[in-house]
Amino acid sequence: MARTLQQPSHRRRNKIPAVLATATALALAGTGLALSAGGANAAVGNLVSNGGFDSGLAGWKCVGTTSTVSTPVHSGTGALAATPGASDTAECTQTVSVLPNTAYTLNGWVQGQYVYLGARGTGGTDPSTWSAQSAWNQLNTTFTTGAGTTSVTLYVHGWYGQPTYYADDIQLIGPGGTATPTPSASATSASPSASASPSRSASPSASASPSQSASPSASASSSPSPSSSATTTPPNTGLPKHVLTGYWQNFDNGSTVQRLRDVQSAYDIIAVSFADSTTTQGAISFTLDPALATKLGGYTDADFKADIAAKHAAGKKVVLSIGGQNGAISVASSAAATAFSDSAYKLIQQYGFDGIDVDLENGVNATYMSQALHTLQAKVGSGFILTMAPETIGMYSTAGAYFQLALATKDILTVVNTQFYNSGGMNGCDGKVYTQGTIDFITAQVCTHIQGGLRPDQVGIGVPASTKAAGGGYVNSTVVNNALDCLATGNHCGSFVPPAKWPTIRGAMTWSTNWDANNGNDFSNNVGAFAHAMP
Repeated sequence: MARTLQQPSHRRRNKIPAVLATATALALAGTGLALSAGGANAAVGNLVSNGGFDSGLAGWKCVGTTSTVSTPVHSGTGALAATPGASDTAECTQTVSVLPNTAYTLNGWVQGQYVYLGARGTGGTDPSTWSAQSAWNQLNTTFTTGAGTTSVTLYVHGWYGQPTYYADDIQLIGPGGTATPTPSASATSASPSASASPSRSASPSASASPSQSASPSASASSSPSPSSSATTTPPNTGLPKHVLTGYWQNFDNGSTVQRLRDVQSAYDIIAVSFADSTTTQGAISFTLDPALATKLGGYTDADFKADIAAKHAAGKKVVLSIGGQNGAISVASSAAATAFSDSAYKLIQQYGFDGIDVDLENGVNATYMSQALHTLQAKVGSGFILTMAPETIGMYSTAGAYFQLALATKDILTVVNTQFYNSGGMNGCDGKVYTQGTIDFITAQVCTHIQGGLRPDQVGIGVPASTKAAGGGYVNSTVVNNALDCLATGNHCGSFVPPAKWPTIRGAMTWSTNWDANNGNDFSNNVGAFAHAMP
């Protein structure tokens, strides 16, 4: 986030890293089968034809370099061996007949880097699970079919350009339908309105520029990674289901100056920008900007504290943001982590902040920053609010330090509002390149974050409040609302249609409440009303 007028909130980059994410392995656990009334009288068993690949690839439709091998196998005489290419995931699919309104369990044994198992066309939330292990391990997931669902497409695949993966003993347990399992014609997208093909519009090593965009008619290589939404429970923060976050500027950069009490009532979380670094590494301090106080006709610490208390009385949360474009806070050792948590806790006690916002745009150490935040949360207690506003490049891949920080603090994380601006074009979760300032850019990046392991309720949309607030990537409130609706319900999408619906998507953020006021409160009035009305 920038302190100066009409400047980008972070440095521009002309190239992006490879689309491949070096992911953090998720803990996976099997779940039992509970049959619905609709399947109570049907025979229950394994519905997959040749799930052990002992009869070669019979019953499966595969793309890319795929075959069966006699070693390594989990059991029997064969196993699938598939090698993803630069433009395919070496996916094998099988369409299986099922009953409507019925629960099913899908499992299989896999080994290799980024092996995915899932189902499409279930009529509900399509399941997907994955692992990255060198030894055989079992993937498990469940789903319930929709009212009109009579068949589902099972899939197993790897990830672009990765080594050979292996799969064996794939099972779909539940009551069968009337048709015989047949191979699917192609790898289809979870959304009925978006088709899929093994080709992608951008290779993993391709660089992106703002001029590159996906054609609306281009097919989407939909390879949903799993969200580990079941692995953690959202902390009880007292916030509504969908929230609006806004940054309040503790400085004057030519925008509308505000006292904290003047921040628009639509904002549920207000991030005070910014804390300052001290001579002790990791430690932070906060001082009201004297120039701002003068501009406001006098604004004291007592006034500021009273304003925070008033926001609390109105049901709002106020957090202290660390970093920004010019921030030089570094937490890169145990000593620095301790200094951060101690100093941050003192400020929380002094002013009444509800937590911390992490907006470190000059590097982050996920290990020690996570340590510091967990220590701070333990001091504050269960009501601790933790938000983040990484640059888009920081959440582009789970291999990135910022994404690693988000995953490492997932148990205490409230929401990540990535800055979907000042970034140029980037690959979305489908591998295609989308231009910033479009609905597709926003929704395809959110898809990456959820597929990378964050719960939907931990992911929000970050956009500038006006064309003056950032160097590029501004979208009007209608685009933000459409993006939220697309992610939550599958409606009002652009050319990119997410592989699943995420009705708990957390909301939206803007830089800043000041620029919002300068722009006639377009963001808070329109996006705020839409987000708060979402079911």
